[in-house]
Amino acid sequence: MDLELGGKRALVLGASRGIGMAIAKSLAAEGAVVFAAARSIDKIEGWANGMGNVHPIELDLSAIQAVDTVIDRLLTEGGVDIVVNNGGGPPPGTAEATERAAWITNFEAMAANLFHLTTRLLPPMKERGWGRVISVTSSGVEQPIPNLALSNGIRAALVGWSKTLAGEVAADGITVNVVMPGRIHTQRVDELDAAAAKRTQKDVAEVAANSRAAIPVGRYGKPEEFADVVTFLASARASYVTGSRIRIDGGAIKSI
Repeated sequence: MDLELGGKRALVLGASRGIGMAIAKSLAAEGAVVFAAARSIDKIEGWANGMGNVHPIELDLSAIQAVDTVIDRLLTEGGVDIVVNNGGGPPPGTAEATERAAWITNFEAMAANLFHLTTRLLPPMKERGWGRVISVTSSGVEQPIPNLALSNGIRAALVGWSKTLAGEVAADGITVNVVMPGRIHTQRVDELDAAAAKRTQKDVAEVAANSRAAIPVGRYGKPEEFADVVTFLASARASYVTGSRIRIDGGAIKSI
């Protein structure tokens, strides 16, 4: 199936590792010109070595001036056709113990600055009558994950914003969707398993095994499996899919 992504310009945030890296690679493999952004540009340069259609961009999502600098550069070059909002995960913690300052700081980096970035990149998409906005959240927006209060709360705001935006720009040929990863085996998931092991005073291997046992397919997902779904949503073939929340979790979420 030709996804018709050849020559499309895509901005992928959080592309230095894990899910973001897998998405950037998948889009590039389909012929898209990928602007892979992250704070650790050296990591992107490492995995993108020899890939002529991948352009590393240094970007700290917590710094609005840095965000605007990247946007200005992209707009000068004609903007992008695809935006993949993939912000980093906040530290674990309970809702009761999370202080106001942590909510504000993390909301700015994980939500407000993503809203700002996407909004500024919309005009060229509207002019061309084609665009894709895909935001990576978490299964926690549907079934809150214990001890991840910041992630559960802030990523839920992304869902409400995405659904609202989807209705506003659908007639312009722009689709807006949310993808919800379950336990995709990345460094982030390993870090969460380690934190859970420390909190419960259990062995990390035992924590991971219990986590896998709760997933119907019996394993963690691969970043590439997640990235392929995102790549389809970014394609011309997914032009009638918008305003949706799509789970990629091996059946872990129990609700219908």
